[in-house]
Amino acid sequence: MATKNNRFDLDWWVIQKRQIYIISSLALVVLLATGVGLYLHKYGNPFASTKTAAVEPAGARFTSFEGDVRVIRSSTRETLAASLQTQLYPGDTVQTQADGRARITLADGSTLVVRPNSTVIIRDNTRSDSGEKTNVRVRVDTGQINVRTEQQPEGANNVVETSQTQSRIASDTASSFNVNPDQTAEIRVQQGQIETSTSNGEKTTIHNGEYVAVNTTGAIGQRERLLDIPAPSGPRNLERVPAGANGAASVTLRWQRPQSGTASFFRVEVATSPFFVAAGKVIERDQLASNEFNASDLRPGDYFWRVRASARSGQISDWSDPQKFTVVSHGTGGSLTFSEVAVDYVGGQIYVIHGRTQPGTTVSSMGREILSDSAGAFRLQITAPEGAREVAVDAEDQQGNRTEQRVQLAAGAAHQRK
Repeated sequence: MATKNNRFDLDWWVIQKRQIYIISSLALVVLLATGVGLYLHKYGNPFASTKTAAVEPAGARFTSFEGDVRVIRSSTRETLAASLQTQLYPGDTVQTQADGRARITLADGSTLVVRPNSTVIIRDNTRSDSGEKTNVRVRVDTGQINVRTEQQPEGANNVVETSQTQSRIASDTASSFNVNPDQTAEIRVQQGQIETSTSNGEKTTIHNGEYVAVNTTGAIGQRERLLDIPAPSGPRNLERVPAGANGAASVTLRWQRPQSGTASFFRVEVATSPFFVAAGKVIERDQLASNEFNASDLRPGDYFWRVRASARSGQISDWSDPQKFTVVSHGTGGSLTFSEVAVDYVGGQIYVIHGRTQPGTTVSSMGREILSDSAGAFRLQITAPEGAREVAVDAEDQQGNRTEQRVQLAAGAAHQRK
């Protein structure tokens, strides 16, 4: 009997331990569930925002803009003024007015520059979670855009549409698309290549340094060598030109012929606005065979000028970047001097020139300018040409008095060599 009692006691204790384990497990589950419930009640679902962010499309963004740039929302047809916080979603329209220009970054890292008087629609701008597949598609209704792509993954797709064409842009490509008011189109490839198909079924690949025109039926014109932009050479950007005794100045505008393509004629425009709006244009001259033009009877003030080339085939280059010059009143003969002029080396080809002159004087060098402060002090950062040992520094006051000083860069250059 003693042996049976011992076995019975042992079995009874085993059953009790199992019950304890079960009860403990249930209590732990209840405790965890209670804790999770309290957390959700107080803080909400921690995965809700993650899910929302994952399905929300990433909008294209303005990286810079100037002048009048507008955005028309596809969902509401509301027209907004562009800002750096404005995101552009599929279907949205970007419009630039005569003084507007915008730079936009798209999902694949490509850059889109919208020129003045242009209307562009963002058709698609999506990217996979891994970033290996992107779909970018824009349509040019009117005006001109410049597109620059970087190195793209295998699944990337970057397409520009016009009314007559679809062009797939390869990696590391710089190109421009222009849609004229009559809906003819021009395609230029400065670097890389694009594959273009037209509404009438034509397909072609346009390579680096090539230009094609597309008519209203979708027919591609004869392939041509791209006509480069003429390079302005004088007057220097930000140069000040003294007015004559009659209170006006004659300025000879000079430019270099395009290095690529054969230019037959040039067009020059001079304006009081860097956007060359109609109201601000002072001079317009077309069909110039020479690579210089004399702009006469310019009264004191700021002026901007630009030039473009045209070939006998009808191809027209892009405009050069605007160059600024200022016509200043005839000097009074007053004294204008520099003092305490010194140069600090920053790095690369960058230097800072500082010193003193008369208060309110414009100090300029290497295309940069600054006004001296109320004490006459100035501090001007420049980028010097490679190998330069000295640069000219100009000072000019509001009465047209002017002086020039050459400053040595030897100390900075020696520092650079070390």
